[in-house]
Parts: sequence; structure tokens; C-alpha cells
Amino acid sequence: MDILSQELEIGKKLHILKVNTYDEKLINLINKYLVRICEGEGSEGIVRVKKRLLGFILSKHDNTRMGAIAEFFIHLYLNDCDYKQEFLFFNLEETSIKKGFDGVYTKEDEMYILESKSGSEETEGISHINKLKDAYNDLRKYFDGTSSKGNNNPWRNAYNHASHGDIKAKDSLKKQIKTLANLYDDESYGTIEDYNIIPCSTIFLKDNWSEILIDDFLGSIDELKKFSAKKIDLIVLTKLRLMNFIEFLKSEENND
Repeated sequence: MDILSQELEIGKKLHILKVNTYDEKLINLINKYLVRICEGEGSEGIVRVKKRLLGFILSKHDNTRMGAIAEFFIHLYLNDCDYKQEFLFFNLEETSIKKGFDGVYTKEDEMYILESKSGSEETEGISHINKLKDAYNDLRKYFDGTSSKGNNNPWRNAYNHASHGDIKAKDSLKKQIKTLANLYDDESYGTIEDYNIIPCSTIFLKDNWSEILIDDFLGSIDELKKFSAKKIDLIVLTKLRLMNFIEFLKSEENND
């Protein structure tokens, strides 16, 4: 995984990730964090969790599968950057899609909320900047109570994840999330400026590596100035081939 990180302004960082080959460094990184990402701090062995992850991904339709793989690599990167994952990659309800936020993290006792958007280079008009805008707008609507995604309380789901024993979340974080869940139930909402956020964009390339989408994004970077929040980490991931991760997990299954 090639990484370029830079501070755009105070409180706003950009992380550009490229995944085009499964070299030894990337494989070691996956093996280091895979159990933690999927199962938390439990004692499950990596062989069992890899098999469960493969089955989890294969059970999804194409768009959901794309989103799950994109999120996994985002979680991989954040774990390696010492953000503490306060949720399980697998939903608490077996094989279902995790409701609410795509991720809740903490770093230096501050909470960060993640929203991930993904797509294929074959989609007409696709761009990293538009995916980041979609992620940002979804977060904004969650925070101010205008989300159209049903009657789901995202903070309630976040609390259920943080309360799982294998997450080992601090009591102070659980108390903070529970308070926000109760306020949401009472229709007492906040604004995106109250929160630290991590909007993410992932675009999957089909057959050949290309820098075009990254170059186009860098040409539109001034549009990120419109994003406002307490603190912002913007993550842009370009990954070669959707099937590469599935093929990797299958090969690991055969090797184990």
C-alpha cells in the first residue's frame, strides 16, 4: 500500500492510498490487523476469521461487496495509524449489513466518525471528489437528523458495537455515545461542526493500474475547503480490481 499524507490546513488532513499489488508488506499488514478489524480483541485465530471474512464477502451482492472491501482497507490503514477501532467490522447481527455509521474511532481520547463511499471506474462520471462529497453529506445529515436512511438511530447502533466485550471501549466513550443516542431519540440534533469526521472515497480499477483518477482528484483539491468539521481526515483509496482481495483470501485459505 503506497501512502501519501499531507496536512491541508489546521485540523484537516488528506490521506491518499494506492493498492495495486499484494506484496509482502501489505500481506503482513493484513495479517497483523485482520482479526482486530473483524472480531475486536478476542482470541479467535486468524485462519478461522479469514474463512469467515471470505464467506461474509462472497455472500454479498456486487455493490455491497465493493463497499465491504473498500471499508476493510480503510480500517486497515486507520488501525496502522493508531486509531482505535470502536466497533466490529462484522455486524452484531450475523451476515447483515452494519447500520448507521461505517465506523467509530478514537485517537487521543477524541471520537471520530467515518463514512465510506465506493464505486468502479466503469461508472460514468465517477470521481474521488464526488465520493468524498457524498460521504460528507451523509455524515452531515446523520448529525443534524435529516438523513433519509429510515428511522435508524446511528448512535444507538454505535453504542451497541462499543459495548461489545471484545471492543474494550472506555466507559467514558460509551457514556458519550449513549448520551448522543438519547438526544437523537429526543430529536435533539447537532451539526457536523461539532464532530471529528473521516469521509472516505474508494474507486476500484478494472484491469490496469492508472493514476488518472488520482490526478483528477488532485486537480480539484480546492473543493475540500468547503468541508467543515471540528477535525477532518479525508481518505482517498484507489484499488486495482475488486476480485484481488477475494482471490487473496482464497489463496490464504488454501495455504493454511
